[in-house]
Amino acid sequence: MFNRIFLPTTLAILTYGFWISPDFKEISAGVAIFLFGMLFLQQGFKAFTGGILEKILQKSNDRMWKSLLFGFSASTLMQSSSLVSILTISFLSAELITLIQGLGIIFGANVGTTTGAWLIAAFGMKINISAYAMPMLVFGMIFSFQKSKNLKGVGSILAGLGFLFLGIHYMKVGFESFQENINLIEYAMDGFLGIITFVGIGILATIVMQSSHATIILVIAALATKQVTYENALALVIGANIGTTITAVLGSLTGNINGKRLAIADVLFKTITGVIFIIFLNQVISVIDILSNIIGLENENYTLKLALFHSIFNIMGVIVLIPFINKLISLVNKIFPDKNKNLDNLYGNIYLNNAVFDFPDTALISLIKEVKHLYKNTIEVLIESIGLDKKDIEGDYNSTEVIKKINILDSEEIDKLYNKKIKFLYGEIIDFATKAQANNPEKYANDFYKIRYESRRLVEVIKSIKHLQKNVNKYLKSTNLDIKSQYENIIIDLINTIKLIDELSNKDLNEEKLKLLAKIEINEKERDIISNGIIDSLIRENRVTNEMATSLINDSNYKNLALNNLLEIAEFAFNNEISEEIIEIKSKKNKKINNWFNKTFGLSEKEIEKSIKKLKRRKTFLKDKIKKEKNKDEILKIKEEIKNIDFIIEKYKR
Repeated sequence: MFNRIFLPTTLAILTYGFWISPDFKEISAGVAIFLFGMLFLQQGFKAFTGGILEKILQKSNDRMWKSLLFGFSASTLMQSSSLVSILTISFLSAELITLIQGLGIIFGANVGTTTGAWLIAAFGMKINISAYAMPMLVFGMIFSFQKSKNLKGVGSILAGLGFLFLGIHYMKVGFESFQENINLIEYAMDGFLGIITFVGIGILATIVMQSSHATIILVIAALATKQVTYENALALVIGANIGTTITAVLGSLTGNINGKRLAIADVLFKTITGVIFIIFLNQVISVIDILSNIIGLENENYTLKLALFHSIFNIMGVIVLIPFINKLISLVNKIFPDKNKNLDNLYGNIYLNNAVFDFPDTALISLIKEVKHLYKNTIEVLIESIGLDKKDIEGDYNSTEVIKKINILDSEEIDKLYNKKIKFLYGEIIDFATKAQANNPEKYANDFYKIRYESRRLVEVIKSIKHLQKNVNKYLKSTNLDIKSQYENIIIDLINTIKLIDELSNKDLNEEKLKLLAKIEINEKERDIISNGIIDSLIRENRVTNEMATSLINDSNYKNLALNNLLEIAEFAFNNEISEEIIEIKSKKNKKINNWFNKTFGLSEKEIEKSIKKLKRRKTFLKDKIKKEKNKDEILKIKEEIKNIDFIIEKYKR
């Protein structure tokens, strides 16, 4: 409803302005060109954020001062707190940084973006800036047509700067011409009412342009041509700072609860600071005058004083709110409580955020976390499908009691669980991975493909369980103890594999992860009734009928398929780099899929090699130990561990 009214109203006002004043067209065109330049500039910097900016941010999140410095540096370099805000919200949505660290980055970015006002106030209003714009646009366009992504990025940055300079030039010229026909200073307002009115105008202008930078440059141009009073200009800057929070709010709409908390915290930061400056504006003006004298600014140099005010506004906001940051976090947590505690809200995505499509590392991390979320939901469905609750298999469960409870749901009921807990989330993962792959370089294609492929495995697990339904329920009640025992083993194998994978997520040492994965895979192979000869024995000795044997072979295959899929997804989600398929990909063309990504979520090839060496030393130690050991149970344990180590060494041979 708001958009339906807002857009036509804005267009109507602009059309009326164009009709009554040609100079208004020049000012408006200057703003439009400036905003166009901002878009080019952001696009150019995004070309260099394919992992670099994320890596720096990842290393800058363990101390508040580092977060502040990162936000300040990134915003100063890119002259866009909006891009920094979007990146921060995406990291926060993926839970790669905490809310307090996100706030530090946003606070730093708010201060960093004020450097642009200094440059424009110092040089943009005093020299013919358009003379520099033309060469930048020419070279920018030439670079933009090159094949190299980096050259395209440089081209976009140069073109962006060119358009920025050109836009500033037209704004300045427009206000100078405007002065000859209409003197806007006649509409100046004094006192508290004037402050409130111009703060409101600043907020509205920033919301319309979605750029506080554009609003402040417009104010500087108006102030330089004496189309607005100094006091009213300061009020406009306060409004621009408050209005710029709309970017963070819009960016958070596709984020999770933490992204929304960060956005509302930014709104509170700017609003609280704005209220303080509105109340004490006269005192602040006196402070500005004192500081201006100290740094050598002329009393009449109002544009630089405005830039100084803009910086002090954001610096004071940080100083005032940093001591109360924990209370601020408590407040935003109350405004946006964690709804994910309610299980009914766990079936959609938690970590995906469309804002990260252009940031491949962040997108991949978000997807990996979401695959783990999908795995959790799949296990829930699997356990419920066989008639159990997760509490039934916790700790050292009683297998006899568990088997008594087994009653696999019919296909319709399993479909309901699948549709509720898996289908929608699976679709979101596939959609996100596909779009992210399309937005990023070819070198990331294998990663995004792998995520889609592994997610599909979880869907196949549920299909396998549906196939088991009829015969499991039938033969668990059979009077034939042999067939009953084999179907009990099918269920126990599924439960034990789930429990072992849960253990995997809690292992810290690489060697322990490798040994546990080996144990799962060895168990799976040893429990295969075809390879271990059990089915042959049952048939030869006439202990099962032909119908029972056929059903058991088919259902064992379904069980093995489910276990294999669970093992593969465990290797991918909980120990990404160990997967044999990834190693095969690496051994061919793409030897550097993404080292940082692998280090974050699994073992790199070097780490695997180190672990293998440690395991070989462990094997030597165990062989010496077994010669001296006399306890039979201990000897069996040692042999089991040696077998697991041999399996790992063989599996990861290079």
